[in-house]
Amino acid sequence: MSAFPLKVLYDFTEDTAVPLRAGVTVSSRKFKKAVERNRAKRILREAYRLQKLPLQHILKEKRLVIVLFFIYTGKELPVFAEVYEKMGIILQKLQNNILKLQAIETDF
Repeated sequence: MSAFPLKVLYDFTEDTAVPLRAGVTVSSRKFKKAVERNRAKRILREAYRLQKLPLQHILKEKRLVIVLFFIYTGKELPVFAEVYEKMGIILQKLQNNILKLQAIETDF
């Protein structure tokens, strides 16, 4: 699932310690300097942190555990406003997919 410049990989797991785990990565090929990579990762983590609560509530309600991994695919240092918007889009798509999966499972 993606919304340029972000891509997310996710998997449902059986680990019940925490309902939601997330990781971020930025290409060292596109960002040669560690300072730039760290800045991009900080922006991604902050955008995620500010918008994760609705997803956490759905996962707790449905008793699901998910692991997320966000990949920044852009070639330029990200701007927070753009990342925040795209992160919201991705998290909303993810919530909709979870609700659809649950609806399909309850039908069977």
